[in-house]
Amino acid sequence: QVQVVESGGGLVQAGGSLRLSCTASGLTFELYAMGWFRQAPGKESEGVSCISSNGLSTYYADSVKGRFTVSRDNAKNRVYLQMNSLKPDDTAMYYCAAAPLRYSWVPADFTYWGQGTQVTVSS
Repeated sequence: QVQVVESGGGLVQAGGSLRLSCTASGLTFELYAMGWFRQAPGKESEGVSCISSNGLSTYYADSVKGRFTVSRDNAKNRVYLQMNSLKPDDTAMYYCAAAPLRYSWVPADFTYWGQGTQVTVSS
């Protein structure tokens, strides 16, 4: 049974930082591209960042470029999202997802999804 579990969300002031973690089990982690997506109330889901199965290729939404960094540790079945210079507009539920591909940023390619972790940025 595949499980994807996020952690690390919370309440932070604008300009602050958070590090999200995601652990995936029940799959061959090093064969999966991993992605972070977010959804704020009343807004469409947005692809935030994705990382290839070997960690060598990354994708960032324009809205987070230069502020967020994605990384992964295949030995630990974990992917991370370091979020710096947070803005109120970053407030959303953040989801981690796994795609059985070397690399993708297309939401439809992601097969397994976590339950999400809430990030709230106060002004």
